[in-house]
Amino acid sequence: RIPMYSKSPKAKRLEFRCPDPSCNGYLAWSAMLMAMLDGIQNKIEHGKTLDRDIYEMSREEMKEEGIRTTPGSLEEAINALEQDHAFLLKGGVFTQDLIDTWVSYKRKNELDPIRLRPHPHEFYLYYDN
Repeated sequence: RIPMYSKSPKAKRLEFRCPDPSCNGYLAWSAMLMAMLDGIQNKIEHGKTLDRDIYEMSREEMKEEGIRTTPGSLEEAINALEQDHAFLLKGGVFTQDLIDTWVSYKRKNELDPIRLRPHPHEFYLYYDN
């Protein structure tokens, strides 16, 4: 993204936020590059410039400004990937089998074990200390 904090063209810069360091770098960088190419090829608009702190905005204000949020959990991210991954298949960078296997692995080894166990905060809420 290109932050627009200043009106001076010389003060503008490209900002790149790296993915979580626990991810597979090869998959993450490849997916980001494919998303970038998809945006260019499909002329996806980046949205209008906003000179406000989005963390101070209400959900209604964000909706009015057309600001969408990223998935709030691993499960939401996996669901989003399942629904929208055609851009990753272009050029043979990723295969459908790879995506299906990765999604299945994440569900079986990361989501299900957490979903099947109570969260420590549940013990705090329902049992006396």
